[in-house]
Parts: sequence; structure tokens; C-alpha cells
Amino acid sequence: MNRRRFLGRASAAFAALTAPRWLHAAALRDSMVSIPAPPASFDSLRYQVPRTPADTTTVAGPALTLAVGGDTTLAYNLQDHFDAQLAAGRSRDELVAYYFAGVRAGMAAADLRLVNLECALTERGKKVKKNFNFRGRPELVDILRAGGVDAVSCANNHARDYGDRGVKDTIETLDKAGIAHFGSGKNLEAARKPLILERNGLKIGFLGYYFQIAEDMIEPDEVYATKHHAGPAGVYEDLDAFRAMLEADVQELVPQVDFAVPFFHWGKEGVTEVRPYQIDLAHRCIDLGCRAVLGSHPHRFHGVELYRDAPIVYSLGNFVYGGIKEPKDLLSAYVNLRFTKGAPTACELVPVQFTRWPDAAFQPAALAGAEREDALREIARRSLALAVPLPQLQPYLAGQQLVPDR
Repeated sequence: MNRRRFLGRASAAFAALTAPRWLHAAALRDSMVSIPAPPASFDSLRYQVPRTPADTTTVAGPALTLAVGGDTTLAYNLQDHFDAQLAAGRSRDELVAYYFAGVRAGMAAADLRLVNLECALTERGKKVKKNFNFRGRPELVDILRAGGVDAVSCANNHARDYGDRGVKDTIETLDKAGIAHFGSGKNLEAARKPLILERNGLKIGFLGYYFQIAEDMIEPDEVYATKHHAGPAGVYEDLDAFRAMLEADVQELVPQVDFAVPFFHWGKEGVTEVRPYQIDLAHRCIDLGCRAVLGSHPHRFHGVELYRDAPIVYSLGNFVYGGIKEPKDLLSAYVNLRFTKGAPTACELVPVQFTRWPDAAFQPAALAGAEREDALREIARRSLALAVPLPQLQPYLAGQQLVPDR
């Protein structure tokens, strides 16, 4: 066995050991994916009263566990790496399993696994005029399958990089691979529809959106879905209009599921600060009944907050990310969430280094020992400005100071 293969297998074995005890030992894939139609007579006032905190006197019921990774780009540098390794003699089967090898065992303990798919899977379409365009060959969807990924958010600024054709090809590719998706569609109405999955007799619903305020926006308005064009759900720069869209969708979803989870693509790229509007929108979602809030886009892992017993992960950072070879900030994490009826949502961070160029390129691996402690300490520092940091981070807050972004 060569050294690289041994290290890959060792990383996967360690990831399995780092999985939290409360995750199930095995996960059954569920083929049932439903996208319900809005109720015919929905009472929009019914859910305006904020949800009360979970009643801790209630006996906890069955649970559903979710492992979530951040920005996953199966294109650009990653596709080049895939092709170069294939030309060098590595087998295709080995390569499709390679990229998630350092985290698959740990994430496999969850009932569901979710990432943000930040590229189009197509070889067709017209390139939209913007700063960066990412597309990977549709065959690279096998990397997600080999990684055990059950669902992806497609609500981001790269979903429409190759126009309507690129969006449609991506959706068709995911459908053929048996990977559920949300946040992007053939038009805005389709993009706003929730994804509802069922595990252990419990329903979990996801909504996906791309939104940035004007001062952070560098994309053209063409990247969004409209009534007549495919793309991600969201509103271009208009916070009030986006808030109205979000509240309407959340209020429709909450009564249909046991656990509602919005996944935002938001914030400013390249920084670790959370914008005030992000906090406001995240809190509003929880007030309306959501049990967790997820985020991505800045390509850096942000602080994590607990609000009314619900965790808010403002930015999951990079994961299997082919957008850059040697980034300055290698810190990221995947998140284990445990949803239980009648109990608060539990959240655990598993710090990772998401790439080690060139020896373990685009292959996130769980950190251990001093590296893990340093990573949690840094994530705690990034959480200082938030009202209630995640309990897991509280032991690392002593002596920390809020300093300018670095």
C-alpha cells in the first residue's frame, strides 16, 4: 500500500472515531423526496407569534441527525486535479472516493448528509458575464455519491454561471444520481420550493436562498431566478423584499415538518465578520419556528451562535472546494446537528483542514490533538461578537479578545 493511500485510509478511520456518540451508527438512505404544494388556505397571521423555547419538561421523542459541510466545488482546480491524477494512472473509482475520504466515515454516522454545491454540473450553456464561473463535468457528481451526500443546496452565486441550460443540466444530473436538492430551479417559484426528507418517522424541511446587501454584492442581477429564468432563490440587494419572501416561505414550511432549516448564501466574501442583517434574518427564522439556521458564501468559517435553543452557523466555510489551490485560511468544520422533538437542537463542530496542497488536495480531514484545540479556540474567537456562543465553544473563550478580521 502506498503512503498516500495509507494516509487517506487513516484519516477516514480517525474521522469515524470523532463522530459524536449521539449519532446513529448507520444511516439508511431514503428515496422518498417530497416537495409539497402550498396549502390552499394558509393563514399568514397564524405564525406571527414567535415560537416559545423548547419545553424542557417534555419527554424527548425520536431524533434525526444531520451532518453539514460547506462550499463544495467540483470544478476548476478540482476537475484539473481529477484529470491529472487520472492521466497519472490512478483509477476513476479511487479518485471519486478520494475527495471525501477524510470525512466520510465521520459524516456517515448521521441520518442525512448535506453540502452546498457551488458550481454547475454541465458542459453546455452560455457563460454569464461575472467575476468567476464554475462548472464541472456531470460525471463528477459521482464524487458526491461516493461521499455519501444525500442532499445539496444549490442556492448560491454560481448556480446560474452557465445560464438556464446549466441550471437544468445540474438538476437533471443530481436527479439521476439520486441526490436531493433545493434552492435553485427552472424559475423562481420552483427555486423557492422546500425540500422535505423523512428519516426515523420525522420530517425535516430545507429552504435555500442567495442574498447580499448592496455594499457586499459583486454579482450582476442576472445570477438570480426569475419568473421566466432558472437560477437560485433570492432577491437582488433589496433586504425588505427578501425578508418578505423569506417570512412567507418559512411560515408555509414550518407547519408541514417536524424541523425547518433555512440555508443561506450570504455575507461578505473573504471576511469572518457577521453582518447585522444576517443576525436579524437568522433570529427571525427561529422566531417563526425554525430549529437551526445554516449559512455559506464567505469561504471562511464564521462564529456560531445559539438563539432560543437553536444553533446558527453563519458560514460553514470551504469543504471539498476546488475554487482555490492554496488559500491563506485553511480552517473549516463540518457540523453535526441532532434534532429531537421536545428538546433543544444539539450542535457539535468537527474542525477540519479542508485542503493540503498538493499531498491531499481538496480533501478535508478532521483535525486532532493540538490542531483541533487551536481550531476550536479560533472559532470561539470569531464567535465573541455574537450574543450566545455555542456551548462547545465556551471553554475556549477565556482570555480571548475581539480583534479586526485577519
